Amino acid sequence: MLSRYLRTALEKDLGKKILLVTGPRQCGKTTLSRMLNPDYQYLSYDLSEHRSVLTEKSWDREKQVIIFDELHKMDSWKAWLKGIVDVEGMPPALVVTGSARLSAFRKVGDSLAGRHFEFRLHPFDLKEILGESDLAAGDSFQRLLAVGGFAEPFLDGTKAFHNRWKRSHIDLILKEDLITLTAVRDIQSIETLIELLRSRVGSPVSANSLARDLAKSPNTIKHWLALLEDLYVIFKIVPWHKNVARALLKEPKYYFYDNGLVEGNEGVKLENLVACALLKDIHHKLDTRGEEFSLHYVRNKEGKEIDFVIVRDARPAVLIEVKWSDSEFSKSLRDFFKTPDNSTSTIKRLQVVGTLKNARSWPNGDRVEPAVDFLSQLDVSSLSDIG
Repeated sequence: MLSRYLRTALEKDLGKKILLVTGPRQCGKTTLSRMLNPDYQYLSYDLSEHRSVLTEKSWDREKQVIIFDELHKMDSWKAWLKGIVDVEGMPPALVVTGSARLSAFRKVGDSLAGRHFEFRLHPFDLKEILGESDLAAGDSFQRLLAVGGFAEPFLDGTKAFHNRWKRSHIDLILKEDLITLTAVRDIQSIETLIELLRSRVGSPVSANSLARDLAKSPNTIKHWLALLEDLYVIFKIVPWHKNVARALLKEPKYYFYDNGLVEGNEGVKLENLVACALLKDIHHKLDTRGEEFSLHYVRNKEGKEIDFVIVRDARPAVLIEVKWSDSEFSKSLRDFFKTPDNSTSTIKRLQVVGTLKNARSWPNGDRVEPAVDFLSQLDVSSLSDIG
């Protein structure tokens, strides 16, 4: 059993605050929670025999840790949890896990304000795999490209297994989680939406275009996209612009937490894999250290585009272009964010290449790096020179 990258941070905060651990279904939240202390009691709102224990509040208070799983499916769960902490305090330490974003439940109020720390658990990436196992870097990289970082399909390593696994995985999300979260019942159309998105990874996505394809209104499509974000199926990256309002008017890009869902060539799959790794490290820095980063892409008036820009303190810090086999440094990468005298600015520029064996760099700091090296050593703080 592999340890997880959030374990140390969770152990440090255990018992100080309620720990809310969210993330995609089957990414290891329950397994991680059980690693924190062997003296625990696990209660899932999905199980009828556990729901009666939750309703009666009759768990074993001599246990050091109580794990509440899928508690967000309980009506007014935040107020219920707040009441327990306010009346009984801690210990036992409380860990709450769930397969939907905390922001999806703000409708019940902010009754947990000041009483919790939130952690977002992501599937395995190359850095975590190499740090916690003796698996080879090259083989692990190829597995992540093909079947993604969810434990079961990754450990099996075959596309055939992933194809069977993803069917039940999506069914759980759409036919259980989605119905719990919202009144939406048009599951078939949302399944079709997912299929459309699988072939549009890395490209700006128009809600109007999707609406025409599905014969739905653009507002309905936007609502469904937000639900898929809340349920950790997809995440969006919006274009960066100094003027926030102008940025919001431009089309976002959508990526999948499960790299195995991506349709396209190796370059598209690599771009999705890099997006997942960047977002994972950004969430890790925010959830464990409070460091503020954000992930965007950039596009200019001429239509030239850079895949990713890491933003720190409202300023672009690192530009990243992803290629499968082109090791020649991208001219577009050099052209973005030049200084008034037309020289290259101090923003870091990095090209990540899937098939490259050895890195290349230039005196001005521009760098072309093998994807395996980049993904195995990724640290957005170091990358943007913030210690």
